[in-house]
This record gives sequence, C-alpha cells and structure tokens, in this order.
Amino acid sequence: MAFARTAVLMATLTALFMFVGLLIGGEQGIVIAFVVAAAMNVFAFWGSDKMVLSMHGAREVDARSAPGLHRMVEDLARRAELPMPRVYIIESDQPNAFATGRNPANAAVAATTGLMQRLTDEELAGVMAHELAHIKNRDTLLMTITATLAGAIGLLANFALFFGGSRDRPMGIIGTLAVAILAPLAAGIVQMAISRTREYQADALGAEICGQPMWLAGALQKIDAFAQRIDMNSAERNPATAHMFIINPLHAHSHDSLFSTHPSTANRISALRQMAGLSPRRESVIPSFGPWG
Repeated sequence: MAFARTAVLMATLTALFMFVGLLIGGEQGIVIAFVVAAAMNVFAFWGSDKMVLSMHGAREVDARSAPGLHRMVEDLARRAELPMPRVYIIESDQPNAFATGRNPANAAVAATTGLMQRLTDEELAGVMAHELAHIKNRDTLLMTITATLAGAIGLLANFALFFGGSRDRPMGIIGTLAVAILAPLAAGIVQMAISRTREYQADALGAEICGQPMWLAGALQKIDAFAQRIDMNSAERNPATAHMFIINPLHAHSHDSLFSTHPSTANRISALRQMAGLSPRRESVIPSFGPWG
C-alpha cells in the first residue's frame, strides 16, 4: 500500500512537470521535463531527506552532544519497535519538529531548539512519539518526496511564466499563465491531502507509543500558540516543506493558511482527549513522567 501511494504521487507530480515543460519548450520541453522529473524522482527517493534537513540547517546530535533528547528518542523507538533514527536539532525559536527518511532503517527526527526549551519533558516525548509514528507508518517517504518535488514544480512554473507561452506554443500565453499559477497549487493540494490524513493517524499511534495522549495534546496546544507569533525563517524560505512539521510552521502569516496542510489543532486535541477517556471540554492534569533528564 505504501509503495502504491508513492507511485501515484510520483506519477502525478511527474505529469505536472511534463505539462509545464510543454509550455516552456513544446515537444522538446516535454522530453526535457521528463528527464528532469525522472532524475528528481530518483533523487527524492535516495537523497531528499538530506536535502530537507539541509534546508533547515539541521545538525546531527548524539548521546554526548544532546543526551536528554537522544535518550528520549532511543527509549521511544524501542517502545515503537523501530530502529534508532538519526537525531537532529534545528536552531529556531519556534517549537516544532518533523521526521524524514525513505524507510525506518534510514530515518531521522528533527526538533527545534524552541521545542526543547518551551515544552516539558512529557510534552516533548509526545512530539517525538508522533514523529516516530510517521516513521512506523512509512509516511516520511511520501512527505519528503512531496516537499522536494512540489518545490521544484513551483520553480519550473515560475520559469514557464517568464520564458514560456510564446504564440506558437499549444496553449499560448494565456494557457501558460494559467498553468504557471495552477501547477504549484495542484502540487500544494497533493501535499494538503496527504498531510491531513496522516497527521491524525500519527497522533493516535504516537499517543500509544508514549502511553499518554495528553502529553501530545498539551504539546500541540503550545506549539500552535507559539507558531502563530514566532517565525521559522527556514520554513518561510522553503514553504514546500511546511507539511512535514507537526504544526504548520507558517502560521505566523495569515496568507499561508489559505490551503492549510494540517488539520485543525483543536480537532486533533479533541481526538487525543477522547483517547485519554476525557470529555473534550473537561480540564485534565497531565501526569508527570521524566525518565530522560
């Protein structure tokens, strides 16, 4: 099933590549776009995780450089019956996190410095469990490929806007303008559809991994509040990666919410409260648990 979803996604984005290529260079443009798309698909499978981590300036840490976080991820990975992923830290005041990698054996989790500073150990564990759930569900390949190719489609569409659309092309100038706008939008809709579905499932499995749904619920509430007023500069420079994060890192700008890549935070918290056996409106006390130091 995971392979089938990946194949459909890659075929859809490849078709968008080729269509924009048609507008730029006619039949020759299709051939060029196909070659570029094929190369991008291979790269997205084997190397897009490294590219995404590099986009956000993530630095790898180990048990010596970040003992608390590394020990926490190691413990949670053991509970989830997963190989130990690589652990990264992103220098950003906005609390947030994402997971990447083509499979559980080649996975990585990344947390911002803001996440480590602004959340309790329990809430941080809930977030890391959520990211491990994405790895266990094999969402990370889909999410990383989408981020890489959607960004590339946006660049190609901009190229078509400035250099395509001569009168001898099949769709002319008007068609070129339309596709230059609609191609990135279509890629964004693919991102949105994938992310919204997978986030609910990762919340549920993450709550099972850490054993306390309210840890993740508390974390989501805090992250959402901070993300609405703290910019994440690396995400603003690379908006195609926004759907990978546990909470949309672009919340600080209202125009970014036109097509949100994430489901409502309130709905996610409500689902977690129900998992914990609580009424959606009843206050609860998050139990204390901090074996990671």
